[in-house]
Amino acid sequence: MTVKITWRSIVPNCFSIQEEEKACKPKKAVKKQSSIQRISFVDLSNPSSTTLSEDLSISLAGSNLHVFTLAELKVTTQSFSSSNFLGEGGFGAVHKGFIDDKLRPGLQAQPVAVKNLDLEGLQGHREWLTEVIFLGQLRHPHLVKLIGYCCEEEHRLLVYEYMPRGSLENQLFRRYSVSLPWSTRMKIALGAAKGLAFLHDAEKPVIYRDFKASNILLDSDYTAKLSDFGLAKDGPEGDDTHVSTRVMGTQGYAAPEYVMTGHLTSMSDVYSFGVVLLELLSGRKSVDKSRPQREQSLVEWARPMLNDARKLGRIMDPRLEGQYSETGARKAAALAYQCLSHRPKQRPTMSTVVKTLEPLKDFDDDIAIGTFVFTVPTESSNNDKNNNEDLKECEAKKETKKEKGNHRQNHKLHNDIVNGRRRHMRSPRSRTFQSENDHSRNESKSPLHPSSKGA
Repeated sequence: MTVKITWRSIVPNCFSIQEEEKACKPKKAVKKQSSIQRISFVDLSNPSSTTLSEDLSISLAGSNLHVFTLAELKVTTQSFSSSNFLGEGGFGAVHKGFIDDKLRPGLQAQPVAVKNLDLEGLQGHREWLTEVIFLGQLRHPHLVKLIGYCCEEEHRLLVYEYMPRGSLENQLFRRYSVSLPWSTRMKIALGAAKGLAFLHDAEKPVIYRDFKASNILLDSDYTAKLSDFGLAKDGPEGDDTHVSTRVMGTQGYAAPEYVMTGHLTSMSDVYSFGVVLLELLSGRKSVDKSRPQREQSLVEWARPMLNDARKLGRIMDPRLEGQYSETGARKAAALAYQCLSHRPKQRPTMSTVVKTLEPLKDFDDDIAIGTFVFTVPTESSNNDKNNNEDLKECEAKKETKKEKGNHRQNHKLHNDIVNGRRRHMRSPRSRTFQSENDHSRNESKSPLHPSSKGA
């Protein structure tokens, strides 16, 4: 017999009514906690513990996170209306909403994205809790801002700042979308690199573990921000060199040594960054089954060419139409080559990646200026008709001039014969010549004559 297990049976109500009312009160701004005081998932390892809500509330007290009720989020998303639907991932559906002080006093008026955990999806309460723990305590311009969450009975929701440009994946690979300019691509790469560097350099380091194009969100100015921290892990501490964990992530982005051994380090993120940087350069997906067999894996196909300036053009996104800095492209390609090294120790740190990318975002001195072609819109039917008429008129004028020339020449010959200047030409042949000319003149008036076609 199959027994269906719900979140209600695993986790008691996350927050009692009293705790919700307490959390609903506006909180004073509190300075960001130093990362050394940050709690981890291990501190809340028992999700069925009755102290979960209390531990979470205390630990995130200074984070300014709001604890929303399900009813409030239904109001802000118009009951999760299909008209507000933004997309869906492994976590669940995402809807756009709007919050302000009418929903709750003290709320800043702004659009939001509400992610609703799919109870039968790929991720669950553990990933939801991991995201609340990390994004509730980490603040950075290149990390998406978590505004609040909802933990009501079996419902698990997260409320983020709204990112109007969507994900890098959509901007880069969506069919019929406008191609991202070179400078924008480098800006996105630099922003994402800064987000990873912040996580790796924290006093209590964080390994992101799921760095990919779909997890990089873009605001209206194409500022990149990392989202979806459900698979994030605390980095090794003390003398430990790695974190042993079951392999999680996305095919095409995960570092080969992590896939083979389960040993997770910050260099695993560096490899994933190299894949995304290669996607930005080439405009190709990390794995594309629609391409020929040898080109389906982007890294395997492109990495051997990254260090060859003569072959780099084969990799570059054709939609850029050559409008990119060749010097910048070579430096970015060399960086991607280092990040994708099969030896983790030979990969650069994310701080080094940031320093390398910093000057590339403004590297446009040697961008070729393309030819500008302006086509005047025309009404094809009328213009084609007019063009044909003009062509016929022009041909008719040429034929008229030709006919007049022939007529003058024939008239002169006729006068010469009459005056006896060329009496020696009087013969049946001369009459034949004359008759041919006459025939020619008569034929030229015929509608079947070639010259008449242009008349």
